[in-house]
Amino acid sequence: PLYSSAASDVYKRQDTPRALQVWSNKKYHKLFDDLNVLTPRELEARQEIEFESYVYKVQIEARVIDEMVQNYIIPAAIAYQNKLIQNVQGLMNVLGDKAGKVAAKGQVAILEEISEHMNKTMDLSAKMLASRKKANNLKGHEEKAVAYCDNVKVFFDDIRYHVDKLELLIDDEEWRLPKFREMLFTR
Repeated sequence: PLYSSAASDVYKRQDTPRALQVWSNKKYHKLFDDLNVLTPRELEARQEIEFESYVYKVQIEARVIDEMVQNYIIPAAIAYQNKLIQNVQGLMNVLGDKAGKVAAKGQVAILEEISEHMNKTMDLSAKMLASRKKANNLKGHEEKAVAYCDNVKVFFDDIRYHVDKLELLIDDEEWRLPKFREMLFTR
């Protein structure tokens, strides 16, 4: 059959580098060559180009994520934390320690939650950067594509999760990016 066990493994994994690895199968080289579509060398060249293209796309996405985290998300979180801290300190000054702690309980909870998501976002972003550096040192296009898929792209969803949580917590005035709820109703 045309679809071997190697091809069925690709469907189990379902990512671009694994799908492109199927092009290395000699059955496909013969098929394309027999049909005068592509020579084996042309098929190898296209595969290499696709691996390289995949790496560049994921690399760009990772850079954009890191830039947004460093230049938009973290500064907004810190600015909003500072506003909340001033509010808590004001409540403590006006109401005194005991009543101030009771009155500031909600703000302190928000501060803790912002800190948790901000720290996790920064940690994941740093790990993603380290993984990118390792992947960039690999020589082969296929090896690099697999490394970007398995070791860099895996951070995208986790970073997104914590940034989404921050978006819900941080005041609109501090959040310089459009929020999802705003984009839903834009025409």
